[in-house]
Amino acid sequence: MSITAAMVKELRERTGSGMMECKNALVEANGDMDAAIEQMRKSGLAKADKKSDRTAAEGTITIKVSDSGQQAVIIEINCETDFVGNGDDFRQFSDNVADIALNTGVASIEELLTQTMGDVTVEDARKALIAKIGENINIRRLHRMDSEQGSIFQYLHGSRIGVIVDIAGVDQDNGKGIAMHVAASNPVCISDDQVDPALLEKEREIFSAQADASGKPAEIIEKMVAGRLKKFLKEITLLGQPYIKDPDVSVAQLLSKLNGSVSSFQRFEVGEGIEKVKENFAEEVMAQVKSV
Repeated sequence: MSITAAMVKELRERTGSGMMECKNALVEANGDMDAAIEQMRKSGLAKADKKSDRTAAEGTITIKVSDSGQQAVIIEINCETDFVGNGDDFRQFSDNVADIALNTGVASIEELLTQTMGDVTVEDARKALIAKIGENINIRRLHRMDSEQGSIFQYLHGSRIGVIVDIAGVDQDNGKGIAMHVAASNPVCISDDQVDPALLEKEREIFSAQADASGKPAEIIEKMVAGRLKKFLKEITLLGQPYIKDPDVSVAQLLSKLNGSVSSFQRFEVGEGIEKVKENFAEEVMAQVKSV
């Protein structure tokens, strides 16, 4: 069967693949459009599996908040390079996935991957995009927030840092300001009582060892340790930190003035916690030369 330019164009539009890949698939399928699409999807899944172990530490943070301001999702989707991360295909995929997460009410990556995107699942769409762009893509993290009494405010620093915060009793400007503060100051938790006791004990041991080295009396050392722990708690808790827009007041003082309160927050930063592979391109080229 003769493969026409119109057939190739249609297949490109339906799959997003390259012209020659579409033409070859149609030739193998003897012009059967559906069979060509099925074969390309199978091929795409195979390509995706081969790339699944490659480190993906770049990407984007995407946030979606409902019209009511009562529900929100924040998602990190990773790729291997910032070039792909800034590309239209990757950005559109990330935006679509976040919309699906918000609208379906899913609360985990496992649930999200089974949802429908067009005529395929999110997981199959992810693998198809891997095949198209040639990089590993990973939907790494999803956090869903539901507010009952307040509103959810968001802040995005470019596409690399994203924050959602559930706050009651504040207007849009102050809500966004506090979300911006979380992005910039990266608090561990909201208040002192939420600090992990193990973290607090570890810091206490460090401060005690430092104070002991001073040779001062035990009662003085005890006061020194208590003072340093108090300062530490102010540094890592949202309420204790100086507000970035007005460092003369703490976030707690700001909220008290506004009669507001923070119930929860979530901050994602692209690639945090992922050990990036350092490429040595000179060694890679030499290895290829020696293998010839």
